[in-house]
Amino acid sequence: MTMRLHQELRGGVTVISMDGRLDSETAPRVQQDLQALFPEEGLVVLDLSRTLYMSSAGLRVLLLIYRQAQHSTVRLALTGLAPDVRAVMDATGFLGFFTVVESVEEGVEALTV
Repeated sequence: MTMRLHQELRGGVTVISMDGRLDSETAPRVQQDLQALFPEEGLVVLDLSRTLYMSSAGLRVLLLIYRQAQHSTVRLALTGLAPDVRAVMDATGFLGFFTVVESVEEGVEALTV
């Protein structure tokens, strides 16, 4: 299965939606595609509500995106984390790196306040 990415602008916030599986097979391509879609500055909500599965390779992609945001002026929020993904991110300490919200709308609001 592939991972599809979709980008849209909502009220000055870049929303990138991920649809599919983020695993060792899809992670290299997703990382490339995310880096290409990521703005140099601004606000980004990464919508994972349609991410069906995330392996440790997927967590690595999120960490790299976090680092990319830290080395620029991008503020980043995650939304739509499946309970198992949220649990793994919490157990590994990854959850503390991100602003985590329940919906894209909350992400846009959290980043624009």
